[in-house]
Amino acid sequence: MNILEKIIAHKQKEVAERQSLYPTKLLEQSLYFTTPVVSLKKYLQREDKTGIIAEFKRRSPSKGDINPYASVERVSIGYMQAGASALSVLTDTAFFGGKNEDLTEARKFNFCPILRKDFIIDEYQLIEARSIGADAVLLIAECLEKEQLGQLAKQAKQLGLEVLMEIHSRAQLDKFVPEVDAVGVNNRNLEDFSVDIATSLDLANDLPKDAVRVSESGLNDPQTVVELRRAGFEGFLIGEYFMKQAEPGKACQEFVQQIQRIEELYDGAIT
Repeated sequence: MNILEKIIAHKQKEVAERQSLYPTKLLEQSLYFTTPVVSLKKYLQREDKTGIIAEFKRRSPSKGDINPYASVERVSIGYMQAGASALSVLTDTAFFGGKNEDLTEARKFNFCPILRKDFIIDEYQLIEARSIGADAVLLIAECLEKEQLGQLAKQAKQLGLEVLMEIHSRAQLDKFVPEVDAVGVNNRNLEDFSVDIATSLDLANDLPKDAVRVSESGLNDPQTVVELRRAGFEGFLIGEYFMKQAEPGKACQEFVQQIQRIEELYDGAIT
């Protein structure tokens, strides 16, 4: 059993347990359940933003602890002040050290799109995402059958949530449905957690034209982000690189500034 299979097996048990503890009717009473969402798609397409989806991530199965005692308030505010377009918050506890309360805390301090980063396999998790203040959810093609992904995407839209569909291979594009707002290419292989940025560049021309293009994982060089932007990507999910720094918000700010300097050089060379 690979890492992804272990995560999904655990997630199935976790969802069943949470449903018994926190019934749907209880979740629907949340203040956030009827609050209008902030569009991830629109923010990623804003010309005054970098397209960076800055992630709050305490640990990972492959790297272990990254920044286990980080403050959600401090880091999330720092990200937004640095010029990030959106936030991503990991809510998986067993493998990533996150929790639902992390996303709700980020929501309290920031007016921006917040992506719930988790392994979503059940409609209950969509209702849960809405109740904790998420604006968008991640649906991982590798974890879901085509019909299942399509159904979850439709249910997400009915709840007002936007959908980021994550793929790792060309074949997984067959699972794309019109309800998907953005397609993310994960440069990390979820079976062995190896990373190759070339994955995004290889798939760039095959991605649906109507969906925002997002590159995920392994992005630690501003030059790479500039190259990806020129290949048609509008979103860049970055977590580990920022979170392993003493001040993630400052690291994000410096990263954004470097992107801007490189693009100015490119534009200057063209003119």
